[in-house]
Amino acid sequence: MAFGLAENPALSITPHLDAVDYPATRVEIVEAAEDDGAAVDIINVLKSLPRDEYQSREEVMRDLAEAARRFASGMLRDDDGVDRDRRNIGRDLVENAPEGHSRHP
Repeated sequence: MAFGLAENPALSITPHLDAVDYPATRVEIVEAAEDDGAAVDIINVLKSLPRDEYQSREEVMRDLAEAARRFASGMLRDDDGVDRDRRNIGRDLVENAPEGHSRHP
């Protein structure tokens, strides 16, 4: 994800966070990013946010910094201690979605 200078602005998460009214749930943050035209990679990172609710943009940014650190290896450890590949979060839900429910979860 783009956090600094000279990086692809299309992969920047921060503009999509500006479209959110806080406090907001993780689901509301994801939906706001989807409505704002965020790339699938950005949606996947936002879906991986650890908290269910955020009081401010700054709280999201702190958790994103932690998520970026964990995503650097392409793997995350679940609460049960199992490493799972998280590069395509939600892909199975979309591919196996009931007829007429093709929106990214």
